[in-house]
Amino acid sequence: MASAPILAVEGSRQLRATLRRAGDDMEDLKSAHRAVSTLVAGVATSSAPSRTGTLRSSIRPGVTKTSALVRAGGARVPYAKPIHWGWPSRGIRASLFLTDAGKRSEPAWVEIYVREVNRILDQVEGI
Repeated sequence: MASAPILAVEGSRQLRATLRRAGDDMEDLKSAHRAVSTLVAGVATSSAPSRTGTLRSSIRPGVTKTSALVRAGGARVPYAKPIHWGWPSRGIRASLFLTDAGKRSEPAWVEIYVREVNRILDQVEGI
């Protein structure tokens, strides 16, 4: 014989649906990723080593559903990776301009993510 429930949650179906939608929103933080990658790319552009400006002009933000990216280089700037990571056998010291830009701007981009996650959580009804 089944016993009576000890606790009943009113609106549990609505709460589950709202949490499911909030979970979908959490997976799709593209607007936050765009803001973060643009911020870090700007910092990286101002601090990248430059002789001609070509490397600096190749720095660009990238966005996916699950990540914020900052890219540098490409077919016309194949030396971006060795400039960033270094190439000791060729006498090129690492400059880490992309990594350092992420570290220096961390308080600002963490705030962007906190604000976006809080916005999503504020939409959850029933909590």
